[in-house]
Amino acid sequence: MSAGERSDARDSDRDLLAHRCPEGHLAYPGHTVCSECGEEQSETVDLSGRTAEVLTWTESVASPSGVRAPNTLAIVEFTVDGSSVRALGQTTEPVAIGETVEPVPVEQLRDPEESLRSVASQSWDGYRFAPV
Repeated sequence: MSAGERSDARDSDRDLLAHRCPEGHLAYPGHTVCSECGEEQSETVDLSGRTAEVLTWTESVASPSGVRAPNTLAIVEFTVDGSSVRALGQTTEPVAIGETVEPVPVEQLRDPEESLRSVASQSWDGYRFAPV
């Protein structure tokens, strides 16, 4: 098991996938080509069983309809095989800069009934970051 990977990774139908190019650069979310070298991002790396470090966070008190308020959001950094990749997401509770977090599956990141979009038009599940 590599550094940052958890031995008790959760089994989930959802994937939290970073994309990697042949040069080893990571991106989340993935893109067709790598923003660093222009190579095709042909490999995926599942981040759901890994830990990350909180780089910064903020609390939104004016959340969109159907999103909890206040809503704590964090930018976190995962380290994978010596490379890093950042992600933005909701947290399960307040966090601190430098704190270790892990992604936890959530069935509803927002209330589909409160959205302007059709309930069937998109997925409402995803991940939040929880302190380890």
